[in-house]
Amino acid sequence: MANNNSLRIIGGEWRSRRLQFIDSPKIRPTPDRVRETLFNWLADTINDASCLDLFAGSGALGFESVSRGAKHALLIENDAKIVAKLIQQKELFHADRIVIQQQNSLNFLQQNQQQFDVIFLDPPYSSSLLEQSLPLLIENQFLLPNGMLYIETSAMQAVPPELKTLKCVREKITGEVRYALYK
Repeated sequence: MANNNSLRIIGGEWRSRRLQFIDSPKIRPTPDRVRETLFNWLADTINDASCLDLFAGSGALGFESVSRGAKHALLIENDAKIVAKLIQQKELFHADRIVIQQQNSLNFLQQNQQQFDVIFLDPPYSSSLLEQSLPLLIENQFLLPNGMLYIETSAMQAVPPELKTLKCVREKITGEVRYALYK
């Protein structure tokens, strides 16, 4: 039986394995139904992709992407306790294609020049981190040509103006979650 601090990987190599995470108000995992839809949308893109999970939290998006064939995933998380649990899960899964880095996400965006095929942007809903990260992501061209940017917000949250410079490929609202893919 599942507890509140775990979720299951939906598809791929680690399908049905449980990913554990610490009990923290900072962690709000992407719901199973939303992840399933997201990875159906990414089915033609995720294989052999380089992925960035900028606000890793539970690690669900990064682990799911590698499980489904991504070349590698970089998980950025600021909280040391959350990072320690992510590292423990990485070792348990023998997930050598996952890199976990403890760093403030905005600092990461200001200090790095890497580019990715898929970027997962799912910051805490009540923060201004989405509005702060988007300009840095777009201006510094973190997304490779034909790359996909996943945004997850509260359904009540307004769409940030920076997203108007990108093309919305898919968008859906499930319960209290708005999620979308941009090119």
